[in-house]
Amino acid sequence: MPLAVCATPIGNLEDVTLRVLSELAAADVVLCEDTRHTRVLLERHGLRARLLSYHEHNEARRTAELLPRLEAGERVALVSDAGLPGVSDPGARLVRAALDAGVDVTVLPGPSAVETALVASGLVLEQYRFLGFLPRGEKRLAGLWDELQAWPWPAIAFESPQRLPATLRSLAAADPERDVAVCRELTKRFEEVVRGAAAALAERFDAPPKGEITLVFGPAAAREEGGEVEERALAAVAELVAAGVPRRRAAEIVSSLAGISRNRLYKQSL
Repeated sequence: MPLAVCATPIGNLEDVTLRVLSELAAADVVLCEDTRHTRVLLERHGLRARLLSYHEHNEARRTAELLPRLEAGERVALVSDAGLPGVSDPGARLVRAALDAGVDVTVLPGPSAVETALVASGLVLEQYRFLGFLPRGEKRLAGLWDELQAWPWPAIAFESPQRLPATLRSLAAADPERDVAVCRELTKRFEEVVRGAAAALAERFDAPPKGEITLVFGPAAAREEGGEVEERALAAVAELVAAGVPRRRAAEIVSSLAGISRNRLYKQSL
């Protein structure tokens, strides 16, 4: 049997797929980041399963234990507390070991905080970059902001609520007009998506909020020699405004096409 990597809800327990529920019910063992967390999901859907912890502190040992069982044909399902295992969660080590041993791996897709936040932010373009958890420390954050200046697409990252105020202040100091979306408690009862310029959000989140945080950073302003890209973008905004489109909406439309800050276009077009 293949190793089944199963995506689980990022918040709302109703978001689990029927295919994942079927796999968890049929598995000989379900590997969980936190057995208590997974048990809540199973009980919510009336399922029972044999659970075994699999987290960053025992990942190497558990992989050594489970690989012979996979090779022997046992049905093993792997989950994390939320989302897809192996992406900023334990699981990549077991997947690599299984593949190296000739064991098939199947992935059962499902909810993703990254893509949910990206769409909710309104900053979707043709590409995006996933940063994982943001680095700690002012110097490392400043280095990241410098790096993102050369990246003309959105970027998504996870951040702890305790560090969010300092992170937003750091970004506001480096690039106050950068569009940002703070996505809090996605798919949960108190879901909140706050959008705006980095400087404004640094004021809005001057104290740590509650809940899990996913950040979406808008693209850096695209520039060519002589500012030609921005000039053309401003001209496009002017044309839309002349045609009767509200200025903020015109700036939003052109921003999504040109990869230039919406707030910057709006202000420059006044």
